[in-house]
Amino acid sequence: MRAGIIVRSVMFAFVLLAFSHGAFGQIGISVGFGPPLLPIYEQPLLPGDGYLWAPGYWGYDYSANDYYWVPGTWVYPPQPGFLWTPGYWGWGGGGYYFNQGYWGPTVGYYGGINYGYGYGGYGYEGGRWEGNRFLYNTSVNRVNTAVVHNTYNAPVSNASENHVSYNGGQGGVEARPTAQQEAFAKEQHMGPVDAQTQHMQLARNNPELRASANQGKPPIAATSKAGDFTSGFVAAKQAGGEYKAPLPDAPSAHGSRVDTINHASELPSHDFKAPNSGNATTDKSYQQQLNELSSRQTQDHEKLEQQQEEEHQQATQKNYSDKQIQQMEQRHSQQTEQLEQRHSSENRQMEQRQSSQSSSKSQSNSNSGKPH
Repeated sequence: MRAGIIVRSVMFAFVLLAFSHGAFGQIGISVGFGPPLLPIYEQPLLPGDGYLWAPGYWGYDYSANDYYWVPGTWVYPPQPGFLWTPGYWGWGGGGYYFNQGYWGPTVGYYGGINYGYGYGGYGYEGGRWEGNRFLYNTSVNRVNTAVVHNTYNAPVSNASENHVSYNGGQGGVEARPTAQQEAFAKEQHMGPVDAQTQHMQLARNNPELRASANQGKPPIAATSKAGDFTSGFVAAKQAGGEYKAPLPDAPSAHGSRVDTINHASELPSHDFKAPNSGNATTDKSYQQQLNELSSRQTQDHEKLEQQQEEEHQQATQKNYSDKQIQQMEQRHSQQTEQLEQRHSSENRQMEQRQSSQSSSKSQSNSNSGKPH
């Protein structure tokens, strides 16, 4: 049940949240105030066969200390069979962080956010691949069926009108990744394609798309093609709800922090290299020691994960205040860091002990072979 490590790097050099299309990672910038609600807009007509839908989201501009809207758009996937998992904002470590979206064979966890048009918070119901051809679900996608024939019509399971744009924290979506979604994290992934990166950069540089300017109702809510803000775009019908501007003294981005892990559920399993002392009996003994250590550490992970999950449920049931949630998340972050530090120390000690034993045995064998 261990998920791959979730990297939450707060690196100002990557404020654009841009990736080369050959790389994947979850990189975010932690902000002291949450993004606005998701605006209400109509999806543009599918521009042609082969395009897939990537829903709009709020990005963050560190230099302006403001959120900006990245319009939803139709975009070509990097390869047939790949689907888009949207990025999402989540609460942790005293702020809101952004988990970057990615391409992969399965739609993974995206914070339970209801982006609409097939992305109802869990999985994707907007279409499916059959071989190298994508079939569009016309119940949630605007498709000209006179031109595009690879379609079907099936009702979607999530009809929620929730427009909350972030997970956790005060008023955020309360959703946690399932064991299946954690397994999806281990699949092959690719970051946004170049067209998506350019699309995001154009949005960031457009003053009209800043939340402070459009009050949560962007004039360009979605586009027919990535990067085309001049034709085939649609404006938001309305904001997702009342726009609440951040207070003048609201903190902006937190200081740089690299590879921060806030919860036990995000800790990676500890994989050890197979022993290679040159002696099969010794290697078997060493491997047994490593297996026992790995099993014990996995139990530690699961115990802390269960404890933190119970506290999250309690926070929801008792409607914790922002301050209480922040205190809880800081405590979880400290608990997780302390556990990982202890495990890292145990791993080093085990490695040193086995290395020392191997050296001693090697020296003993060498001495035993010398003539008296």
